[in-house]
Amino acid sequence: MPNLRAIARLLRLALVLLFVLTMAGALGLAERAGLEPCARRRQRLSRVFMRRLAGVLPFQVQVIGELPRRPMLWVCNHVSWTDIPLLGMLVPLTFLSKAEVRHWPIAGWLAQQAGTLFIRRGGGDSQRLRQQIGEHLRQARPLLIFPEGTTTDGRRLRTFHGRLLAAAIDQRVAVQPVAIQYLRDGEVDTLAPFIGDDDLVSHLLRLFAQPPGEVVIHLLDPIASQDKERGLLALQAQQAIHGALFDGQELELARRQASVA
Repeated sequence: MPNLRAIARLLRLALVLLFVLTMAGALGLAERAGLEPCARRRQRLSRVFMRRLAGVLPFQVQVIGELPRRPMLWVCNHVSWTDIPLLGMLVPLTFLSKAEVRHWPIAGWLAQQAGTLFIRRGGGDSQRLRQQIGEHLRQARPLLIFPEGTTTDGRRLRTFHGRLLAAAIDQRVAVQPVAIQYLRDGEVDTLAPFIGDDDLVSHLLRLFAQPPGEVVIHLLDPIASQDKERGLLALQAQQAIHGALFDGQELELARRQASVA
């Protein structure tokens, strides 16, 4: 039965990818003809793709909080590659991604067509990246970054890198903290994290072979960036996301321990 489930989901995924490849191919032809789509149109088309991809992923999604009504710099904890379609389906977004993704088969080309900004870790290009992010925000286009710089197993947060938030201060754009949480049978999902030396195909097959898990997306209160130091802004975002992910779990654990005692 799990194999049949996985095959059925893979067939649905193949249809979505065929649709997306056709759409991205059309964008490529438009570029060659000198009719390059504007960034806003790329964002809207990207959202169409993200919604279709999220629809075939084996998750039941719950969104808590209100979507922002103005463009912001979104910051989120990072657990899996599935974070991207699950968040990208909410509003038209551009993503900041590690440079290696550009070279992934198919996925890298699609990310480039969607207007993704790529960053070289340790590449010494902080000022150029700050300018890129700033230009994006100056044009009132929402951008999402994962300030931890890598994925985690969903049980902890890494330190948020303040340099990625500097452009929000320059442009006086608010930060939208987002906490994404993967659960399975009420516990932290061990299948969803995409970490270590895992490869995309193997991870996809494991996910598709199992019953649906649950994803909770917390849209937290925006944080004003004006006149803030970037380290403080990053810390405030990290604390807000940590609270959404773990404070309730810690309280529940304390309650259980008290009842046992």
